[in-house]
Amino acid sequence: MSDKFLTGPSPHILGGKSVSSIMWDVVIALIPVSLISILYFGLKALTLLVVSMASAMIIEGVFMAIRHKGLKSAGVIRDGSAAVTGLLVALIMPPAAPLWLVVIANAVAILLAKQAYGGIGNNIFNPALAARAFVFMAWPAIMTTWSTPLGLDNWFADLITGATPLGGADNTLLEMFLGNTGGCLGETSALAIIIGGLYLLLKGHIDWRIPVGYLGAAAFFAFFSSQFSIQDVAFNLLAGGLLFGAVFMATDMVTSPTTKNGRLIFGIGCGLITIFVRKFASAPEGVTYAILFMNALVPLIDRFTVPKTFGEVKVS
Repeated sequence: MSDKFLTGPSPHILGGKSVSSIMWDVVIALIPVSLISILYFGLKALTLLVVSMASAMIIEGVFMAIRHKGLKSAGVIRDGSAAVTGLLVALIMPPAAPLWLVVIANAVAILLAKQAYGGIGNNIFNPALAARAFVFMAWPAIMTTWSTPLGLDNWFADLITGATPLGGADNTLLEMFLGNTGGCLGETSALAIIIGGLYLLLKGHIDWRIPVGYLGAAAFFAFFSSQFSIQDVAFNLLAGGLLFGAVFMATDMVTSPTTKNGRLIFGIGCGLITIFVRKFASAPEGVTYAILFMNALVPLIDRFTVPKTFGEVKVS
């Protein structure tokens, strides 16, 4: 009798998802955040977003053309990964950032944080956050110069320097929820971030354990480190890049754990480190370094959270 049941390496079921579909869904999820940034920071925000996405795709396209003699350069636009990187880089920059800085940040993200490790799917650290950490250390004055939201009536006006909620600005929780505050382009509106996050969650592109673990741990630490202040908990969740990082950065498939328990641990670690930096370090914000630090621990987390194989018996 011939064998009728043949097995092969996993995975055995081909799903409908592809790198391209996932990446363009992320772009769609970032549309509300991008629109809010343009609404509040005007033409400058729109210019930053366009230049950042274009430069990311051009840099990766040129690299792929040189590396593969032009054979794979066209795929850069189709798969959407460079577009996502460019969009994320723009959204974690100050509204008044010069265009040349955005181009440099994308070069770091694409060439050093992504392609140096072998390209998409092989990078250890989140490329956009690695780029932000680099430009922050190289040009701290630019990266800490914030702007006051303009609004529709002054859409074409020049940006005016102002403080962020973490920097002492007197904003209400409602203003922080809607986005009428200073900060990086993509971090000001909690409402827009939540809308984008729900879209990714419904599409099955992110695991709820990471953002829930991140926000839950941050809220827990903030509550007990502020003498049980609910107001402080709400402030810390809405201020800065915590919510944006929890939804769009920490959930990156490549740089987050593969196991369910590992993702929860990863999120909790990000939340605890973020609030620790805010409360006890000299830097007002800790999202970038919290996620990058936990990125480095992903192999270790995966190693110790691998589920037991079904039917496995330990032999003494």
